[in-house]
Amino acid sequence: MAIKQISAFVENKSGKLAEITSYLNDAEINIRAFAISDTADFGILRMIVSDPERAEEILQDNRVSVSITEVLVVSIPDVRGSFAQCVKVLAQAGENIEYAYAFLTPEAGCATVIIRVDDPKAAAKALSDAGIRVLEQDEII
Repeated sequence: MAIKQISAFVENKSGKLAEITSYLNDAEINIRAFAISDTADFGILRMIVSDPERAEEILQDNRVSVSITEVLVVSIPDVRGSFAQCVKVLAQAGENIEYAYAFLTPEAGCATVIIRVDDPKAAAKALSDAGIRVLEQDEII
């Protein structure tokens, strides 16, 4: 149930993000969700894209340092306490959340959250057992 996420190291300079997203656009790869974290010299651009393997290839061909990691994507009701319940289930399962970010979804009344954990398979089972919907790659692209 894990989804493939692209992580690209981006030099913290004007135009670098535009350059990277242009490579993907030119290859007709859709960016479905993204998050950027930065330091003074570089940033990490994390993305959920329509074709992660092709995106990795395109970015590597253009000398962008990139990797693919597995993340969970969960759909939770867009009501107070839903995210708290989700992370509580993961904590009870002994899963450490390395980072998380959310994105818009066409499913009315729901929020979609991307979560990086130590063991995606065990985390997905714990969430599913608790009635929390874990999405597949084809459900988000």
